[in-house]
Amino acid sequence: MTTDLNQLAVRLQDFASARDWERFHTPKNLVMALAGEIGELVAEFQWLTPEESTSLEPATFDRVRSELGDVTTYLVRLADLLGIDLVGAANAKLDESERRYDADLYRGSARKAPPLTS
Repeated sequence: MTTDLNQLAVRLQDFASARDWERFHTPKNLVMALAGEIGELVAEFQWLTPEESTSLEPATFDRVRSELGDVTTYLVRLADLLGIDLVGAANAKLDESERRYDADLYRGSARKAPPLTS
């Protein structure tokens, strides 16, 4: 990635501020916008075969890239407003998954692990 998430968050803050949109960028509104954009991303893959989904036609690739940009924008803005470090959250989730899904027990399996016990 060429721009880190903190730089993107600052750019998004500036973008919203320049347009006086901060009042619209509530966590609720951003989550709803994020869900809509994820739906648009899903629609790009909905009727593709697994093979087609791994080698997108150029026009589809461009639309997917644009939708991923939208999803990222809303996700980064939401995390910034809530004070959540996205990379830290992703690493914490991966740490949890590593504990839940022992590589030797789950290699090649799509089965779900039982919840972790404290």
